[in-house]
Amino acid sequence: MSYRKTLKLICGFAGGSAVVVLAAAAADSRGYFGEQRGEVAGRWSRYTALQAAQPAWTPASHTPTPSGHAWDFNWDKRDPSALTNGKKKVKKEENATEDPSSEQDNGKPKATRNILLIRHSQYNLSGISDKERTLTPLGREQAEFTGKRLAELGLKYDVLIHSSMARATETANIISKHLSGLGVELVSCDLLREGAPIEPVPPVTHWKPDAVQYHEDGARIEAAFRRYIHRADPKQKEDSYEIIVCHANVIRYFVCRALQFPPEGWLRMGLNNGSITWLTIRPSGRVALRTLGDAGFMPPDKLTRT
Repeated sequence: MSYRKTLKLICGFAGGSAVVVLAAAAADSRGYFGEQRGEVAGRWSRYTALQAAQPAWTPASHTPTPSGHAWDFNWDKRDPSALTNGKKKVKKEENATEDPSSEQDNGKPKATRNILLIRHSQYNLSGISDKERTLTPLGREQAEFTGKRLAELGLKYDVLIHSSMARATETANIISKHLSGLGVELVSCDLLREGAPIEPVPPVTHWKPDAVQYHEDGARIEAAFRRYIHRADPKQKEDSYEIIVCHANVIRYFVCRALQFPPEGWLRMGLNNGSITWLTIRPSGRVALRTLGDAGFMPPDKLTRT
């Protein structure tokens, strides 16, 4: 039987790369590739020696080491068990017959909050004041695409909150036109203005705010996080969908804080203008990131990050 027929037969039965290597080695030893038996033997011995020198693979040696940081279910200070601990003692003294578990059940959130964080569209970078930094023609197109996308999702939006800066306000106004039939209320908030949330790690050379800016902006942006990113109130009966139009630094910081990642890692993420970042907060306090900077609904030539 010829070598080709033998190799084809072996591969048909085994289908493995190891069989192919052995067959090729056998062919070499017979001179099919124009080499001598001694050359092949020497090459094979060097290969086996190299393989023996490699460290053996074991599951333990390739398993990532846990960071040791457990998930904090009371990260938003709204865990029902933590809120009712002090009240239980008072209730027991006032009325020992009342079941404390019923009070805790009534205080448990039952709805899921969906928060869609939208980065503003492209704006005029040459503007000196905030009022002059309005959207470019491309930026207005981007806002239209984002508004259409939000409308196409078919969700029942409860509110549209936006930063009070010009570029975020204009983006929110364009988006709201696509949601006009839903009666979504527009709310402006100064806490959501762009800023420097915390000094990034690793540092970057092209952007170095003063320490005082981190100190001032960081406190404000953290206050915005605490106001808007938390589990639902126990009185909320249905799942909610809230839109927040703001800025890249704010959104990236929110994502790190909500997922309990190191907040100083915020600058390691990039967001396109008009992109959608979707956070889901369960009644239990669990947080999930459904999308980060989604801009796939825009044509490639419309994508920017300015």
